[in-house]
Amino acid sequence: MMNSQEAKILAIDLLTELIRIPSYSREEKEVADMLQSAMNGLGLKVERKYNNIWTVGLKKKNRPTILLNSHIDTVRPGSEWTDDPFIPKKNDGRITGLGSNDAGASVVSLLAVYILLKDIELPFNLIYSATAEEEISGKNGVESILGDLGQIDLGIVGEPTGMNLAIAEKGLMVLDCVATGIRSHAARNEGVNAVYEAIKDIERIKKIKFPEKSKLLGNVIMQVTMINSGEAHNIVPGSCSFVVDVRTNEYYANREIFDILKSLLKCDVRSRSFRLNPSFISEDHPVVLRAKEMGLKCYGSNTLSDHALMSFPTVKIGPGDPQRSHISDEHIMVNEIYEGIDIYTDLISKLKIDETLG
Repeated sequence: MMNSQEAKILAIDLLTELIRIPSYSREEKEVADMLQSAMNGLGLKVERKYNNIWTVGLKKKNRPTILLNSHIDTVRPGSEWTDDPFIPKKNDGRITGLGSNDAGASVVSLLAVYILLKDIELPFNLIYSATAEEEISGKNGVESILGDLGQIDLGIVGEPTGMNLAIAEKGLMVLDCVATGIRSHAARNEGVNAVYEAIKDIERIKKIKFPEKSKLLGNVIMQVTMINSGEAHNIVPGSCSFVVDVRTNEYYANREIFDILKSLLKCDVRSRSFRLNPSFISEDHPVVLRAKEMGLKCYGSNTLSDHALMSFPTVKIGPGDPQRSHISDEHIMVNEIYEGIDIYTDLISKLKIDETLG
């Protein structure tokens, strides 16, 4: 059986290997191959679907199951990196490299914790998964394997949170809107300018306020983020499209917000998806109570994760700083990983739960 110090050394070694392999969303095969091989080498039986891998501990009947999950894909690096983003650089307890913070540190820390706990008698079963396409909320990521895992009673999603516990997360809905006018020559005062029609609806969007405000997530927020229209300077445009980014709180399902907006706006409104709904776990849930016992901050997160794709109670917690995600010279501190493994272990191993996870 591996001890805590050995698990921490393993986590650091694995993280450096993760950094060396490009793993952009939908291009995670090579990094999944590496991690699967490493897990097999540790004696773990690994299952795989697409670029998602998982391992299931010895399951005992009539016990709830906890899923430990994080993602292996990364965004593409910007041009401002000081050094090669795929060469892990260690300096003064810092590891710099693409995906080190988001979410390589969580991937290796949760795996270390799974190895430490899988052979211990616990009142629940454990599954560990490292999954793909999180950065694009892709359908061949964690969502594609949930049916293969069986019933999950609690999900612990590894993302950089400074090892505080996100117990709520805003949902995301992207709307494509098209305002229609009547195309005409700009020299004649004719036609209907679709840009002006779009502006009317954009002003409506600015004024819409949804009454239910969340204690953890605040208000529903809507922002027009893209707009496109026109063919030439001398043509009154007959069409103007714009995109609205909608962040929902736990009081509203995405479909509900969509129906309200569709009834209030004059333009054609279409949602790209209703999949990424807001999520929330009760503050009386055993994992939240345990986190509070440990002095961990429990908060609501405005950023999206695979949390949104899980229909069972879920929390988000992991080593690293969310402000370091997607930046140039992304890094993680070694002591953050060590602390993360300790906190994860303490949080999970001492959960007080019954057959229904409270």
